[in-house]
Amino acid sequence: MPKLIRLYITHVCIGFGIAAVFVGMLLWFDIANLWHLISTSEKGWLALLVLWVANGIVFAGVQFAIAVMRMKDDDDDGPRGGRRQRVLPASPQMIPIRVAAGDRQGGRNG
Repeated sequence: MPKLIRLYITHVCIGFGIAAVFVGMLLWFDIANLWHLISTSEKGWLALLVLWVANGIVFAGVQFAIAVMRMKDDDDDGPRGGRRQRVLPASPQMIPIRVAAGDRQGGRNG
C-alpha cells in the first residue's frame, strides 16, 4: 500500500476516534439535552450515528490536513539566501514621444 494512502487511512481513523470521544462527551455532559433526546427516542441510534459520522468527517479532515501540513520536504535543508545586497532603484529617464498635430484630442475621448 502506498505511504500516502496509509497516512490517509491512519489519520481518518484517528479523526473518527476523536469524533467518538467528542460525541461521548456531548452525551455525558448532556449538552442541549442530547442524552435525553437520544435515549428516549425510537430512532435515537440513527441520530447518534449521524452525529458521529458528521463529526467524524470534520475531525478526520482536520486531522489529515494537520498531518499533511506537518510533512517536511528534505529539499529545504540546504543553504539559504546569500549575501544581502541593497538594490538601488534606477533613476527615471524621460522618453520623448512624438504626436501628430491632428491626433490631439485635448484629453477628450472621441
